[in-house]
Amino acid sequence: MKTITLGSTGIVTPQNAFGALPVQRDDMETSVKILRRAYEGGMTFFDTARAYTDSEEKIGNALSDVREKIFIATKTAATTPEGFWKDLETSLRLLKTDYVDIYQFHQASQCYKPGDGTGMYEAMLEAKAQGKIHHIGITAHKIKVAEEAVESGLYETLQFPLSYLSGERELALVEKCREKNMGYIAMKALAGGLINNSSAAFAWMQQFDNVLPIWGIQRMTELEKFLAFFENPAEMEGELLEIIEKDRRELAGDFCRGCGYCLPCPAGIKIYDCARMSLMIRRAPTRNWISEEWQAEMAKIENCIHCGKCQTKCPYGLNAAEILAKNYEDYKKIISGEIKV
Repeated sequence: MKTITLGSTGIVTPQNAFGALPVQRDDMETSVKILRRAYEGGMTFFDTARAYTDSEEKIGNALSDVREKIFIATKTAATTPEGFWKDLETSLRLLKTDYVDIYQFHQASQCYKPGDGTGMYEAMLEAKAQGKIHHIGITAHKIKVAEEAVESGLYETLQFPLSYLSGERELALVEKCREKNMGYIAMKALAGGLINNSSAAFAWMQQFDNVLPIWGIQRMTELEKFLAFFENPAEMEGELLEIIEKDRRELAGDFCRGCGYCLPCPAGIKIYDCARMSLMIRRAPTRNWISEEWQAEMAKIENCIHCGKCQTKCPYGLNAAEILAKNYEDYKKIISGEIKV
């Protein structure tokens, strides 16, 4: 298994890390088993956030006895120093630790800097001086914020979406991080579930020597696929290359990544699922997608009031109402049998 050094942090870890957002959907016992198996299987880097409900608590329960052998990155979505300190103290308590390896501004809407009037970067510096955090990071979904953070030289890590569906501007961001000796933590390496071949996704990531993918894992079966790469790393050749090229042809462009930041919807539409239905029903064909429950969910698109809130909140600036309408028309044709999948 290839190891990488995460920029100027000096953190050395296998290029195969655990993203703990999905375990918030599991019960405590299941989560602890999954997290412990991840550690025992070779993973040493675990990423979570204060916003991920009980994810931090689950990591604390599963891994506190091996704290010195792992790296923990968590995040605060606070926008005031008061909120920052409240989040940090809560995270430390739930994680059962007295320090966080990397503390990140979560989905930052701006690049916090010293003297910008918010006091947020100063709070990071003080937390680092106190030894409560070891390294300062930032996560973003808007590429302008990410680019500014890299250019600022103020952050040791950047967390940003990256997959083999990413465009040239995103790939340039990876290179800029390398030039700045800044660690790149790759979220959404499976493009929000649209990439359904873990071997292809893993193999593609291996070409970068400064990128650490965090795989969002909810089930033991998912975890085992990634743990298997410790013994048999997938390589970007042959069939996997063909899969990557095929996915790029079919998926690259304006598609919903499933991040969920558009919610809640005033009309009760499950935007992140409904806006991807055309792709999901073809890439992961299952009768579940045409169940009465999902037909009812898709029908809610008819109640869209075109308020525009989803588009203003979308980190990628997608016209969600338009994408939903197209998916619904396609879906109705599938239900009627006019289109076969």
